[in-house]
Amino acid sequence: METQKLVIIIIIPFILLLFMIPFSSSFTPIDNYLLSCGSQNNASFFNRIFIGDDGTNQGSNFLSSGKSFSLRNQNPNPKLPSLYHTARVFTNNGGYRFSMRKNGTHLVRFHFSPFKAQGHDLKSANFSVLVDGNLVLSRFNFKPNNDDAMIKEFILKSESDFLEIMFRPLRNSGFGFVNAVEVFSAPDDFLLDFGARFVSASGVEEYKNFSNQVFETVHRINVGGSKLTPFNDTLWRTWIPDEDFLVLKEAAKAAVTTHTPNYQKGGATREIAPDNVYMTAQEMNMNQSTLASQFNITWNFPVASGGVRHLIRLHFCDIVSPALNLLYFDVYINNYSAYKDVDLSSLTFHALASPVYVDFIADSDDSGVIQISVGPSDLSSSMRKNAILNGAEILKMVNVMDSHVSPRKKRIWVLVGSIVGGTIVLVLVVAAILLIVKCKRKKPRERSVESVVWTPLRMFGGSSQSRMSEAVAFPSPGSYGYLGLKIPFAEIQLATNNFDRTLIIGSGGFGMVYKGVLRDNLKVAVKRGMPGSRQGLPEFQTEITILSKIRHRHLVSLVGYCEEHSEMILVYEYVEKGPLKKHLYGSSAHPPLSWKQRLEICIGAARGLHYLHTGFAQGIIHRDIKSTNILLDENYVAKVADFGLSRSGPCINETHVSTNVKGSFGYLDPEYFRRQQLTDKSDVYSFGVVLFEVLCARPAVDPQLDREQVNLAEWALECQKKGMLEQIIDPCLVGQIKESSLKKFGETAEKCLAEYGVDRPSMGDVLWNLEYLLQLQENGQQGEPDKATATIVPGNASSSTRTEDDSDKGYSDISSSQVFSQLMTNEGR
Repeated sequence: METQKLVIIIIIPFILLLFMIPFSSSFTPIDNYLLSCGSQNNASFFNRIFIGDDGTNQGSNFLSSGKSFSLRNQNPNPKLPSLYHTARVFTNNGGYRFSMRKNGTHLVRFHFSPFKAQGHDLKSANFSVLVDGNLVLSRFNFKPNNDDAMIKEFILKSESDFLEIMFRPLRNSGFGFVNAVEVFSAPDDFLLDFGARFVSASGVEEYKNFSNQVFETVHRINVGGSKLTPFNDTLWRTWIPDEDFLVLKEAAKAAVTTHTPNYQKGGATREIAPDNVYMTAQEMNMNQSTLASQFNITWNFPVASGGVRHLIRLHFCDIVSPALNLLYFDVYINNYSAYKDVDLSSLTFHALASPVYVDFIADSDDSGVIQISVGPSDLSSSMRKNAILNGAEILKMVNVMDSHVSPRKKRIWVLVGSIVGGTIVLVLVVAAILLIVKCKRKKPRERSVESVVWTPLRMFGGSSQSRMSEAVAFPSPGSYGYLGLKIPFAEIQLATNNFDRTLIIGSGGFGMVYKGVLRDNLKVAVKRGMPGSRQGLPEFQTEITILSKIRHRHLVSLVGYCEEHSEMILVYEYVEKGPLKKHLYGSSAHPPLSWKQRLEICIGAARGLHYLHTGFAQGIIHRDIKSTNILLDENYVAKVADFGLSRSGPCINETHVSTNVKGSFGYLDPEYFRRQQLTDKSDVYSFGVVLFEVLCARPAVDPQLDREQVNLAEWALECQKKGMLEQIIDPCLVGQIKESSLKKFGETAEKCLAEYGVDRPSMGDVLWNLEYLLQLQENGQQGEPDKATATIVPGNASSSTRTEDDSDKGYSDISSSQVFSQLMTNEGR
């Protein structure tokens, strides 16, 4: 027994000590070279062992040709680690050569800390540094008062079996030196060639193939947090606080969470940025007593001036919102709009506190400053205006050209280049003339016949290799015809004036949405996916799969799509008045909707959903019904939109579809959330929330309200059960709603929000009720509809008869017993 106690006394502290050790790295690079230059001994630096390169040490094997010697500081600064007590000095061209086991992106760091020893003053060094022939440091020297250690970090792609570093002293009497060198491979997803946004005065464009550039790290900022050392970072980076860069400190306030970030597949990882970056942020200081609350949060970062190109990586993690879909903000770089209406809920697969990053490319100006700002979006309600930033990295694109070529050789290459360039231009001009002549001979709208199956999508440098079923039913031929859903990229460019930023009408996780006009004067909404969008490919395929099957007056129509040049573009009919949300509480620019208008909008949306649920053998479940996904045309006709999360319903012999939970917080069916079993009754629940949203003109979730009122569905149900529903309706509707109509409306919404799906009505039943209560509102009818004409049985499809034949209009081809468009009663319309 005493022995057991002794073992416990010894082991437990040891285990606790293990837990207290800061594990900085879960990432193990394949190539990992750490050299302590000029030293015969190994040196420890943030728990990493740097091998000495002097004498018989293993590190000396990496020294390449060139005259050099080691130097030791006899009176080192005690504040500096031992890594900076020695240096390797190069008196002519020389350096290191490392064998590479893996091609791809690598990080290269040089540590410099000048000192005086043996008659050499390292502060007088003047030299250049090349990595794989790329000039990364030119005429590098130290300011006289610089006694601190300096780290220069470069990120570049290595495609050969060896990586060579050369130190080139300037002039015969010059020399170069280095205290330590790091070379290690980066994670595969560290720099991706898609999704970067090039921001300039002409707007926002996609920037490709930047991973082949050489980058020098200029700033790495932990926004809203403290300094992070390599102990806290899996790639051994240092992150500094942002306070010194804030333009107006009063405009921001720090936000902190103690919860570990909710990392999602496809989003940021700990190698992109450590936990602590995503657990702190700056948010808007909305203290109304200060003028600062009216300003965006702005940072000024000093950089190289004169139009030098930079990669700007911004890190986001919504740690300030109590629920999803509450935070909408804009990003500005150098006073240009860089990303409008950022919705982190969409970018992170609808997961709260999930890290994500966005890459931007921008040029510096003559001021030598890159300015970054975040501010509230126009989509933000007045009570929930906010914007956040968790981290920022600014990397300079290094001029990789080197001046080894003699003037005579330069002239030869200029001459050769001019001849070759002129020949190419001449060939292109001739080809363009031939193409124009050929196009003139064709009919303006002539198109090649496309296969009705899915063609491989060229995305991320490859193919999706996914195909639609051969049996997919395409819509009736429209202006493009069902065999012509593909639209050439050039035609979309023409329709949007080459994606003119002034034509942007919205944005989201998929990308920007532009207003456009095709050559037949058809107004369209062009949704252009950003390659690298976290949602991109699955939503692109789903939208085409779903929308190519359907055509209905109350569903947004797909005009076509484009997949040329690795683009993902969807072209829809243009819906003039935009989302229902904006007409309820999103903007003061829209006049309030009347009660009759709201009922007709709800009826239209219900018709579209009922068609989705019943128009096909398995039916289609939307999965993301909310007020932003119900659009209104110029006549306030409702059209259900955004089918990126939709999927087929259960088979005939099944009761549900087992799937991961998708949807928007506040509208999400609690039963689906608990059991991950999806049915069309999940759409019914979401639609019930929309009904109360229409009645009350307030968001589904509003954290600014008292706790019992935050969730609209719970609050409205409570008022409905207490008979107090009239007390929470939109003030604009006071005096407009007849008592019988309000009572029926409340009952219908209440049934939609039943806890269990089996207790909820079908969309057919909901539609029947909505049409009936519209009659109550218009005619003051107090009796029930003719039971022989229509019956309502909760949970079953209604047998109402349609009088407006949608199929005659090319909207649908299903039987009249399946779609409601008019309720027939003795006093019918």
